[in-house]
Amino acid sequence: MITSTNNAEHYTWGQNCDGWHLLKSDSLSVIQERMPPGTSEQLHYHQQAQQVFYILSGSAKFVVDGEEQLVESGQSIHLAKGSKHHIFNNGLQDLQFLVISEPKAHGDRVNL
Repeated sequence: MITSTNNAEHYTWGQNCDGWHLLKSDSLSVIQERMPPGTSEQLHYHQQAQQVFYILSGSAKFVVDGEEQLVESGQSIHLAKGSKHHIFNNGLQDLQFLVISEPKAHGDRVNL
């Protein structure tokens, strides 16, 4: 099956942010997300899931275990399970990225 933001299950989160489930299974999750300028996510961690964030467009500031990291378009960052993290879009354009989680991260999130 071919999946895109045109036909994938959509949800909203945070401050007008969007997510589309490109693959939704218990063992693997692939989500495309969009964050408008000036938005961020709450600090949290996952007890079981490791994640890879791949930036499609824009620039993301991550804080991972207290350290800031800037991830640009065409780059990715791996977050091991248990890593305390959050993402910010401090840019002037929408931030678009893929979140790949193994196993799925929904239901495995602990907000701090």
